[in-house]
Amino acid sequence: MTRGDLLQQLPTAWADALPPTRSAALARVARVRPAAYARTRNHLDGAVTGLSPYLTHGVLTLPEVLAGVLQHGPLAVQHKLVFELGWRAFFRHAWAHRGDGILQSLHAGPRPDDAYAPVLPADIRQARTGVPAIDEAVRTLYATGTLHNHARLWLASHVVHLRHVHWRAGADWLAAHLLDGDLASNHLGWQWVAGTGSHQPYLFNADNVARYAPAHWHSAGTVIDQSYEALERIARGAHTDKATAAGGGDGPGTAEPPLLTAPPADLGLNAPDAAAAGRLRGREVWLVHPWALRAPPSDLPDGAVIIGVFPREHHAAWPWPEARWRWVDAAMAAVAPERWCVDADTLATALAGAARVRSVDDPHLTRWLQRVAQLDAAPTLFPPVAQRCDSFSQWWTRATRGLKAAEALL
Repeated sequence: MTRGDLLQQLPTAWADALPPTRSAALARVARVRPAAYARTRNHLDGAVTGLSPYLTHGVLTLPEVLAGVLQHGPLAVQHKLVFELGWRAFFRHAWAHRGDGILQSLHAGPRPDDAYAPVLPADIRQARTGVPAIDEAVRTLYATGTLHNHARLWLASHVVHLRHVHWRAGADWLAAHLLDGDLASNHLGWQWVAGTGSHQPYLFNADNVARYAPAHWHSAGTVIDQSYEALERIARGAHTDKATAAGGGDGPGTAEPPLLTAPPADLGLNAPDAAAAGRLRGREVWLVHPWALRAPPSDLPDGAVIIGVFPREHHAAWPWPEARWRWVDAAMAAVAPERWCVDADTLATALAGAARVRSVDDPHLTRWLQRVAQLDAAPTLFPPVAQRCDSFSQWWTRATRGLKAAEALL
């Protein structure tokens, strides 16, 4: 299957809005207008960048984004756009220090962990809660693989604080369906909303939706049309309205896209054949993976072999919808015509005779990749902060100390 075929098989909403190409990513960078972003970013129809999927999957790096934006003029390091790039870096900082601990509550929230339901209810999954802001968010997620950050906050807050579902159940579900699903940004974001990674639970109401969302999202007269004081009492379990806790509208809802632990068969992403080890013997190999979908480094020797790999162990634990498989594979095909979906043991066998194997480190895959490859550090934008920071403000103060202009980060 050619790369053109791969692109043609993408869902229209995904391909039109976010083509899986580096040229499309760079074009988006060129269209960023920092002043408009800072002024309107909280509005669902605001001037957001749409760069998150390209950053998550390594089509672009944070330094490339900032360098591209600075082509339009200088920015202060405290600009809202730089601030948002910092959040992505902070979440990676937290993951580096806590490891799998980010998948557990970092500290106690408004209620004990066991006071929350462990399973996301069907009416939320099927966009039939009867709350337009929540149902529109779910429909948008399934149709496009993306969701505005404000809508993510509303969705998480509704799940945890009104429906009393554990944040991990919601975070796992959302990460699976997002094109930019990143375990650090997603799961730590849910913890920030839940109050297990922040000092206060994040709450919202119908007035907040009306301020920032289009009319068809407005939710007057629904369970979110309450005061913040009432919502706080519900979040802390002091009062729970039975209708609120039960949830569920009467409409047919929207079908949840199935999640696949293996790629669609027609992509042809098979494990290496028996001849692979002989073909790679004595060669240098560069491994492209789903979180580093960019060209290999310039210091690769002539004759180096470039292979794309999808790790079976990771996808068994964190499956994707078909559309994400196709988007990532189309982007990978641009830099790695040969691609495998392979388990760690089979990959190690195929690469055993290679002169050297290299790849880019990423915490999604570090334990999987370090068995077979020398890992290059991923490009970073902010100075390293050695001490673990448990809040963004603490990390930001250390990472930007003494810096005035954003250009200094480069």
